[in-house]
This record gives sequence, structure tokens and C-alpha cells, in this order.
Amino acid sequence: MDAPAGRTAGRKTAAHAGPKLNAISWLALALMTTSSVASLRAAPTMAVYGLACVFLYLVPAIVFLLPTSLVSAELASGWSGGVYRWVAEGLSKPLGFLAVWCQFAMTIFYYPSLLAYVASTFAYVVNPDLASSGLYTAIVIVVTYWLGVFVSSRGTKTVAGLSSMGLIIGTLIPGLILIVLGAVFLGQGNPSAAPMNSDHILPPWTGLASLVLIVNNFLSYSGMEMNAVHVSSLRKPAKEFPKAMFLATGLVLLIFILPALAISWVVPSSSLSLTAGVMQAFDAFFAYFNVTWLTPILGLMLIAAALGGMLTWLAGPSKGLLAISREEGYLPPFFQQLNKHGVQQNILVTQGFVTTGIALLYAFIPDVSSAYWILSVITTQVYLIVYLLMFVAALRLRRNKPDHPRGFRAPWLPVLCVVGFVASAAAMIIGFVPPSQYGSGSLISYLFIVGGGLVIVGLLIPYLFLRFRKPSWKRPDTEWKAGVGTVTEGEAQA
Repeated sequence: MDAPAGRTAGRKTAAHAGPKLNAISWLALALMTTSSVASLRAAPTMAVYGLACVFLYLVPAIVFLLPTSLVSAELASGWSGGVYRWVAEGLSKPLGFLAVWCQFAMTIFYYPSLLAYVASTFAYVVNPDLASSGLYTAIVIVVTYWLGVFVSSRGTKTVAGLSSMGLIIGTLIPGLILIVLGAVFLGQGNPSAAPMNSDHILPPWTGLASLVLIVNNFLSYSGMEMNAVHVSSLRKPAKEFPKAMFLATGLVLLIFILPALAISWVVPSSSLSLTAGVMQAFDAFFAYFNVTWLTPILGLMLIAAALGGMLTWLAGPSKGLLAISREEGYLPPFFQQLNKHGVQQNILVTQGFVTTGIALLYAFIPDVSSAYWILSVITTQVYLIVYLLMFVAALRLRRNKPDHPRGFRAPWLPVLCVVGFVASAAAMIIGFVPPSQYGSGSLISYLFIVGGGLVIVGLLIPYLFLRFRKPSWKRPDTEWKAGVGTVTEGEAQA
């Protein structure tokens, strides 16, 4: 069969294989994507820039969000198994392991930054002065994370409802309240804390540090590659997936931009906390409208949504790493063991000890916002490795396997991959420049922490696993599901 005929057959096989029993609408996919990506947690980070936050959100959306969405959609429609399979098929299995490892490892830094936000939010429920206490933040991170490990290790399914309601309870309702209160606040003639004229559309240029915060937005948009797995559930993927992604992009931008603007209207950038900024805005608005009794309620709503998201992510990436490690023998048997509930408890507990160590940064770094920013940057740096590998793999697969069946073919794929790769590489480089919010901290210490976190967690550890792995570490799914070897009954049922 010649190439054109093969390509045509491949398209028919992937896209027109008959009616889809579990088909979803493109609107449903757009809302699912919005739910998994949008959050209010990053709003204070961009509120520092006032009106310029619009520019700082639009740029990564164009050069990162759209390329990631469309490229991952093509990969997901042709190869099941997620980022490991995409990179393994396009580049090599070791690089596939590096990709799935970084997808897991970024959570090591993600959880402390997420729980720091939880700690600061909870402080406004009990005592707002605690929001700036590093020791308090560290204690909340450690206690909350280990409670999450305990819940996840029990194999409970009760977190599903909480996480699925997160978009409404902890994002849409609080975000809408912020926007409405902000509009009323300005409508009554009150001046905005941040200038809202045309002179402030672009961020002031004071060197690279003035644009460093844009790096954090790459992480805000991350996760689109996970939603791409649903492309095969669409009735007409080639037409409907782009529509879903463009709608999701618009909704995500609205959820990110409007609350950030509302915060900048009432909280001066000089006093804005990167972890407690959302609650600072609510506190200021509620005090102005004499409804301060609502502050604890909104705080609990934000906390519930954040904890639901944490529990959802806690077992997901580690379970993916576990499956690949069993198949290829990438991790020692100790990390491959499951408890009686079929949960990879050893991985979660080990991750917990590392998270505890990282949480202590909040106790020793005087400025909580600085610690939060450093962990957010490390998270982004590690995760960007995944995207760098994904864009290169997509190019090679399109070139080397053009006839492979795909339900969706991204338009201008080479352009999308080049733009996405360059944007990701630039974001990684900019991440090594301390932002103005870092304060008077040492440049050397900043580079040591960020660079060390990227090299050790993102590169050195997976290299050591690959370098010293043994054939006996392989425990393919066909074996452990059948109960062969020393696996427990819970493992066999997993």
C-alpha cells in the first residue's frame, strides 16, 4: 500500500470506525478541560501586574496553551498510554520514562505550593496574622499532606465527588463573587489600587525580572495533554476538538484574568501575598460592604476545592509511574508494591518524606511568598521537560509514521511544535531569573535552589534509576494481575 492510500485508510480507521458508544459532545469536553485547568490559586501572582496581567496571560495561551492542546490531541488520538507512550514511540523508552517521571516528580513541589495556599486561606478563617507565618505554613503542609496520603492509601472513592465539584464550589462561585464585588466597588467611585489606563497594558520593563512571573502561567495552563485522551470520544474529532479547545481557552482566560483584575482593584501590589492574595481581596471587599462574616465561608469553599484537587492528583501520576515501572522495570520492587487496597503506598510515603523536607523551607525562609514562588518555579521547570520531549516526539512521529492511524491531525503541526518548544525552552531559561517578588534574597541561593531542584529531581534521579535498573525489576501487568510472584491479593485486584 502506498503512502497516500495508507494515510487515507488510517484516517478512516481512527476517525470513522463506526458509532461511538461513549461519545461526548465538544461542549462537554470544553467544560471538562476548563474544570481541570482553571483555578483561582494563581490569581494573586498576576494581580501584582494589574492591567498588564491580561497581556501576561494571553502570551502563554497563544504560544503554549494552544500548541500543547492541539499537538497532544493528535498524539492521544493515535497512541494510547499517555506521555510515556508518545515519547517512547517518537524518541526512545528511556526518554519516555524521563517524561512520565517528570510528570510525577513535579507534584513533589506542586503539593507544598498548593498546600501553602491552603494554609494561607485557612489562616483567614481562624487568624489572618498566621498567613505570613512560615512555621504555621510548614505545619499545615506536613499535616495536610500526610492526611491526604492516609486517605489515598485506603483506596477511598469519596474524594471523587469533592474534586468534581471543585470547579463550581472553589472556582466559579468565588471567582464570580470577586468580579461582581470588584465591579460594584469601582462603580461606586472608589479608585482602583492598580492603574487601569492604557499606559499600563504592558508590564513595565525593568530587566528580565519584570517578565519572570509569566513562567508561572505556563504551569497554570499545564494539564491539557491529559484531557487530550478524550479526543477519541468525540463524534467528529477533526472538527469538534479545535472548537472545544478554543472555547476552553476562552473560559480559562476569563477565569484567570477577571479575578486577578478584581484583586488588583482592592489590594495594592506592595502588600499582596502570593499565597493569601485571594483571601486578602475577599477580606477587603467584605470589610467594605460590611459582610465580614462571609470571609470564613469563602475560605472554606476555596480550601475544599484545593484539597479535592490534591487528593485527585495524589494517586494519579504515581499510579501511571507505577504501571510503566512494572512493565519496563524502571523502579526497584520496593516502589512497585501495592497495599491491600491496591494503592502504591510506598511511593506515596516516600514522596511524603520528601514533601515534608521541602515544607521546612517555609519555616526557614522568612518571606512565605518567596518560598511559594521558588517552589512554583521548580514545579514549572520540571514539568517543562515533559513538554520539550512531547513536541520533539510529535514531530518525529508525524515524519516517521505518517500512515499511523490518527483520529485527529493538528493543523500546521511543525509550526505548533516549534513554537511550543521554543516557548517552553524560553520559559525554562527565564525561570532562573529571580522575580522582583523574591525580595532581597541572594541570587546565588535562588539559582542553587531552583537549579538544584531541576537537576536532581528532574534529571539525576531518573538517570540513576535507568543506570542501575535490573532485569529482575520487571513485573509486567500480565503477571501481577494474574497474581504471579509475591504480590498480594490487593495488588492482583488492582
